[in-house]
Amino acid sequence: MNTELIFENTEIAFSLKSDSELERAYFLFKMISIEPLVKIGTAATNFAIKAHLPIEGLIRSTVFDHFCGGVNEKDCMQVIERMYEKGVSSVLDYSVEGKESESEFDFALNKTLEIIDFAKEKKHIPIAVFKPTGFGRFKLYEKVGKGVELSDKEKDEWQRVINRFDIVCKAGRDHDIAVLIDAEESWMQDAADNLVSEMIAKYNTEKAIVYNTLQMYRHDRLSYLKQQHELAKKHNYFLGFKLVRGAYMEKENDRAEEKDYPTPICKDKATTDINFNNGVKYILDNLDEISLFAGTHNEDSCYLIMDIMKQKGIKNDDNHVWFGQLYGMSDHISFNLAHRGYNVAKYIPFGPVRDVMPYLIRRAEENTSVAGQTGRELNLLTKEKARRKC
Repeated sequence: MNTELIFENTEIAFSLKSDSELERAYFLFKMISIEPLVKIGTAATNFAIKAHLPIEGLIRSTVFDHFCGGVNEKDCMQVIERMYEKGVSSVLDYSVEGKESESEFDFALNKTLEIIDFAKEKKHIPIAVFKPTGFGRFKLYEKVGKGVELSDKEKDEWQRVINRFDIVCKAGRDHDIAVLIDAEESWMQDAADNLVSEMIAKYNTEKAIVYNTLQMYRHDRLSYLKQQHELAKKHNYFLGFKLVRGAYMEKENDRAEEKDYPTPICKDKATTDINFNNGVKYILDNLDEISLFAGTHNEDSCYLIMDIMKQKGIKNDDNHVWFGQLYGMSDHISFNLAHRGYNVAKYIPFGPVRDVMPYLIRRAEENTSVAGQTGRELNLLTKEKARRKC
């Protein structure tokens, strides 16, 4: 690896944080690093929300403001504009999870369309995103993926899911806003993949607008990527893929054990890392036909992408390659990449405080379970605090 090690520069990484924001970030990650505390805090927060206790102010001033941009799109604009001054774009992510009714799915559709409409005049929001289960029931995806015969009512319901996907993807193409579609649990993903593939074939005729997401902790995703590439070449359209490592590992392994089938997850993290990096290499080898959004907090993978781009003479700001991180995390990656002219976008979760709590709890639990993630954040924050005192 020949690339200069740029991610140690904490002055650039935390240039937008005031001293008090730096202290708050340090305090939050210190709390998140204590696993029993996260478990107790999660249980207490869930109880307080269900009991309708007045805790929104406390949540808003601590964990919400660190990991979320605001309660609505306009609320996020201050964060978005400040980041864009440093070259970091935004992906507005309406992070309300676990909804089940048609009215809620229609609300999520309209919210996504509002974001695209909001973003079309703003160069700092070039990308929109949604989750498949934001537009339809999990169990319905599962049924469709298994090829189970649907009732007439379910057929109508599935057609509404298809229509929601289509409306958003068309809006993305019409307004030149890329649309990232997240991946979820493997046992509902087949139906989502097939539907996203239809949208890609329909709307990516001139360039990548619709992006599917590949969770590379699944050992079958590299072969799926290659198979999709063959289809795209055959039918003359472009591909867009967001590559991530994956967010549901424990749930995937537990279900596989419970139902006695081979887990779809790679045997260990090292194998996942290799799978992710091989996926990245494959896309960069075929960049004229496949665009990449690398959703990663892994420094080595970022350096790998930078190295390959340099070797291949791919410009730092080539619009076929984007790096993405979550708001409130890995600023040392996002801002240092942007400082060097790479395309970087932060996922900016937003929504009503109570509705976004499941997302925030998942963030805290993931930070606790990902080895080294929280420690890395704490080390960098400590380094920057010391630098400012000099």
